[in-house]
Amino acid sequence: MLPRFGRRAALAAAAAILLSQLPGVVHAQNFDRPVRIIVPYAPGGTSDILARLISPKLSAAIGQSVVVENKPGAAGNLGADAVAKATPDGTTLLLTDVGSVATAPSLFSNLTYNLEKDLAPVTMVMFGPYVLAVHESIPVKTVAELIAYAKANPGKLAVANSGVGGANHITAVVMQKELGIQFKHVPYKGGAAATRAVVAGESGALINGASATLPFVTNKQLVGLAVTGEHRVPSAPDLPTFKEAKLPGGDAGTWQGILVASGTPPAVIARLNTEIGKILESPEIKAKIAEQGGEVRAGTPDAMATWLKDATKRWGEVIREAGIKGE
Repeated sequence: MLPRFGRRAALAAAAAILLSQLPGVVHAQNFDRPVRIIVPYAPGGTSDILARLISPKLSAAIGQSVVVENKPGAAGNLGADAVAKATPDGTTLLLTDVGSVATAPSLFSNLTYNLEKDLAPVTMVMFGPYVLAVHESIPVKTVAELIAYAKANPGKLAVANSGVGGANHITAVVMQKELGIQFKHVPYKGGAAATRAVVAGESGALINGASATLPFVTNKQLVGLAVTGEHRVPSAPDLPTFKEAKLPGGDAGTWQGILVASGTPPAVIARLNTEIGKILESPEIKAKIAEQGGEVRAGTPDAMATWLKDATKRWGEVIREAGIKGE
């Protein structure tokens, strides 16, 4: 979603692909100190869950300890800034909802890092659908009832999100525009915090990643109404898709990916891309991600860069049209 990666990042991504195809080159690139995976949200969200699934496997693959460090705040920008300013040696990774990375340039005029120059893609990780759910006190059991309730109570239904300008926030903005309804948008420091707020009744509804939200639906702590994506989620087959429920935004969801500081050697990016790709394609990890409604989407750094460029343009138009400003 980035308008354009800087020259260094683009060259690193292209070189990583070439190097990854040369026998012995990738595996010759060793790590000489521990690796940190920075998650720019509070524990318990989709990014955090993925980081803790990947970290022990990556540790075994590279022969170094891999620790997960949560650094929430500023809609994910505190964690992104930490990685952007880290030593560019591949030992500090950013695992995040890359939708937030892509929307940041359109939301914040005072970013403390430059996305075009300071971050380089390693690999996409997964796509996870969003779940639309409500607290049990909200008198709705279907999408049609939710729409009717929102129309009868304009601006009163508090819809939690993982931060202003996040993809789930924008999905709710698109929904209210297309359906002619009005929500009260309430930002939290990550999807896990937003989910807990709705479970506690602090907010009334949310649109959030399936990995962090479905457990509360299946445990009857939240009332699930629908899921984004092309298919119903196996662990909650009764929930219709947004398309089936005639809701806009059905292609939205949480796209998770990994980035490093720009200037990281191409061989290091290639090694990380290869090892993480193997981890994601392992039957164990694929099954765990599928259980939570997600789909593995590992790929090349170049493919991720293209996705970021396209998404930045698309979501930026929505943000500007809606007049959304970051906080």
